[in-house]
Amino acid sequence: MRDFKVMYDEKEDILYLAKEGKEEESIEIAPGINMELDGKGNLIGVEIFKASLMFKGVIGKMEKKLQAA
Repeated sequence: MRDFKVMYDEKEDILYLAKEGKEEESIEIAPGINMELDGKGNLIGVEIFKASLMFKGVIGKMEKKLQAA
């Protein structure tokens, strides 16, 4: 996972984890979560739609830890 970059589109509320590669296939693994695969079937991206809702509980805990640091 260290090759993956994390990006967040605040306007669309999409969290995206990606690495270099050309997307050949996208598979919905759960509602609002897509995996993107290259031509060899390797994972090159993960899209998480409505990310702020999906991670609502986690974000609050992370903010508290960051403020305490």
